[in-house]
Amino acid sequence: MKNTVLKNVLFPLYKSEDWWAVWLGLALLGLSSANLLLWIPRIGKWTIDLSVALSVSNTPYLLALGLLLLLVTSIPVAAMKNNLREYSAGFPIIFILSLVALLIASQDYVNYLGLEYVLWALLIGLFISNVIGAPQWLKSSIKTELFIKIGLVLLGSEILFGTLLAAGAFGLFEISVGLFIVWYFCYYLAVKLGLSKSFAAIMASATSICGVSAAIAAGGAVKGDPKEVSYTVSLVLLFSIPLLIIMPFIARFVGMPDAVAGAWIGGTIDTTPAVVAAGALHSDKAMKVASIIKMSQNVLIGIAAFILAIYWTLRVERKMDEKPRALEIWYRFPKFILGFIVASVTSSFLLIPSLGGSANIIINQAKIIRSWFFAMAFVCIGLNTNFKDFVKIGHGKPLLVFTAATLLDIVLSLISAYIFFGGILFPLTV
Repeated sequence: MKNTVLKNVLFPLYKSEDWWAVWLGLALLGLSSANLLLWIPRIGKWTIDLSVALSVSNTPYLLALGLLLLLVTSIPVAAMKNNLREYSAGFPIIFILSLVALLIASQDYVNYLGLEYVLWALLIGLFISNVIGAPQWLKSSIKTELFIKIGLVLLGSEILFGTLLAAGAFGLFEISVGLFIVWYFCYYLAVKLGLSKSFAAIMASATSICGVSAAIAAGGAVKGDPKEVSYTVSLVLLFSIPLLIIMPFIARFVGMPDAVAGAWIGGTIDTTPAVVAAGALHSDKAMKVASIIKMSQNVLIGIAAFILAIYWTLRVERKMDEKPRALEIWYRFPKFILGFIVASVTSSFLLIPSLGGSANIIINQAKIIRSWFFAMAFVCIGLNTNFKDFVKIGHGKPLLVFTAATLLDIVLSLISAYIFFGGILFPLTV
């Protein structure tokens, strides 16, 4: 019994992508704190001459950065028994495409228009996937979730803990306003249109909580058909891409405050990478608020899955002898959030108090590394998205349900964002 418990506790620490994101993100922050990553080249702004952005003398350092990122990400790839040789063969392509995205975004006019590197990374990946065709050997190097989770842990170092607590608390309130309404609306409509209860629960969880992770967690909680989970994940990705571009544009067009825009984006878009990208397209502050809102949603994954498992067992399946365990909350809890919080606490209570203004050097260095992980993640999203696959999905009913639920979520999230982050009922804290 004791060995079983130890295995259940220790095994995920080196076999889980979430935990590896925590270890590696904090390790990179530690290297930055020790000033061991000051050699990483910064891509400067340029107009016509690319050498202004990245000089020839920086080429060896750029190659060293590529090797460092390959080494760091190869550790979890090997630990999780993925094909390390195939991953290593394709990684240089991911790195080069990310570099191209960063260079394009650094061009003066492009930068003036506010077209961030995350958008270019996504577009480059989409172009290759849908026009040229991503080669099969490159698929093993597409590690979207790993890249974005490490990046999010590093992002924690840029957000002061007091801001995290304040925005996170308001984020939970904002989410709560629409969560129950959107979940029940989606579930009720899906069942009314003849979809299975498990499919309805999976889609409802994805639209009301946080997309892919919620769909997977809900699928496990209700023991749904894997095809239903895959179907829902495809819909989440399909909707995230246009929302990623449209929502920041609308927010800018109407002059929405940064915090409100971030809260609206974070409360509506269903995938963490797309939330970060959309927030970044609006502003740095919007990206941070959007990320915190998404983190607040992620906190609810385990709780929602546990409640759903209890309901499904006791009411839908009516198997009274098979009750879900309390540990189910911990098993489904996205562990990379812990790394995000630790990084925020480290900056707020250790680096800044002890180093003062010098702490900004460390935080800025972590930000540079974070931008590389985000760029690689968004390239991977594009490479892994083929619009032809979405056309084949279902017979229209799931798409109709998901569209209706998403539109409701957009409206409710906008109202909640202004209430909790617009200074209407509460003082501005972020």
